[in-house]
Amino acid sequence: MLTIDGSFGEGGGQIMRTSVAMAAITRTPVKIINIRSNRPNPGLSAQHLTAIKAVTSLTNAEVTGLALRSTEITFIPKDIRGGTYHLDIGTAGSISLLLQCLIPVALHAPETVAFVITGGTDVKWSPPIDYLRYVTLPALALMGCAVNIEVWRRGYHPRGGGRVRAVITPSRISGVDFKRRNADMVYGCSHASRLPEHVVRRQRDAAVARLQDHGYDSDITMEHEDVASTGSGITLWCGHTAGSALGERGRRAEVVGSDAADSIIRELDSGASVDVYLADQLIPYMAVAKSGSFTTRELSMHTETNIWVSEQFTDTRFDVKPMDSVVRVVCR
Repeated sequence: MLTIDGSFGEGGGQIMRTSVAMAAITRTPVKIINIRSNRPNPGLSAQHLTAIKAVTSLTNAEVTGLALRSTEITFIPKDIRGGTYHLDIGTAGSISLLLQCLIPVALHAPETVAFVITGGTDVKWSPPIDYLRYVTLPALALMGCAVNIEVWRRGYHPRGGGRVRAVITPSRISGVDFKRRNADMVYGCSHASRLPEHVVRRQRDAAVARLQDHGYDSDITMEHEDVASTGSGITLWCGHTAGSALGERGRRAEVVGSDAADSIIRELDSGASVDVYLADQLIPYMAVAKSGSFTTRELSMHTETNIWVSEQFTDTRFDVKPMDSVVRVVCR
């Protein structure tokens, strides 16, 4: 049985999610120890439990240690299977992070897998759901992965209540050498719920102005809803690059829009082929494909951690080479 030290690298939930996913894909029994041991609230949180339980259902796995605040689990996967799964993370746990764990596993099922998930779509410390839809999925499509995500309802912190349907069709993953795309247009969505409509407009207008100041044209839609949770946010994307920001009490809408624009401008100006957030998401897929490459603005701790975990489960190796203004990552 392979043992993974959960305190390695970023030492958070990422190493647990990637380890469980790679164990399921490679059918490798794994023991994960020291889970989130360096965090203020060590061990498994409610959303981590949801992720492991979901992969357990998907693979009919045998699991021990599956309890709130547990710092050690064993996971023994069996055959991956298709079907429809209804998952409720509870409150505003991140739907995006859950899907990051589930999608690579579901791609290896013998038939289509559908997830209907309730939780947070736009929450802190997590890619917004629009990032997955408009950045992650197009990148995965280039690798041969057939995944579709529908947002039925947004959910913000702390109440959550967002609802998303993801459909994953069995696919053969291929390596891709990601190239820098021309930044001819930045697209985006400014959204809010249970707040004045002008919040959505002000976020958008601030982003448009900041992008224009830096020479980027934009096309940003507006979405105003009245769902169970209160919140706002904006996500911008261009090819394999994005920027986002969330509204919060006391933070002006103009600041939210400008921050999102600054985020994507920093990525676009670097000349990298993928942004720092997509970089870590691509690693497990490249490991399975045993090929592929990209450049990114910097190598995040999440990316380093995913490289290390992926190399534990496969004979794949990653070469990391700093260049002038970017870092090149090659899978072999």
